[in-house]
Amino acid sequence: MFRRGSTSSIESLLGASTRIQGDVLFAGGLHLDGSVTGNVKPEGEGNTRLVIGETGVIEGSCEAHVVELHGTVKGDITGRVRVVLGPRARVEGNLHYGAVEMAAGAAIKGKMVKL
Repeated sequence: MFRRGSTSSIESLLGASTRIQGDVLFAGGLHLDGSVTGNVKPEGEGNTRLVIGETGVIEGSCEAHVVELHGTVKGDITGRVRVVLGPRARVEGNLHYGAVEMAAGAAIKGKMVKL
């Protein structure tokens, strides 16, 4: 689950049956398998890691130092250090990244912008 150079361990888990309407603020690491209608972003300073599992869906923007996407984001993604897109990743929005890793099968409908 963790790749080389990970910036933070996973401290919070939102399971597949979790549905949130509203913004989510997190510190450290967050693993999302449920759905969020709202923005997901770090609270305060420090290294952050956001992992969106295959069943995870965000309808809004998301931001972290490292964003690892295996599910769907309908909004902009900002990965200040790195964005990792798995083979089932779906992005409908712009991708802002420090570095990007993209597996075959991942799809982006939007612009890719280097930070």
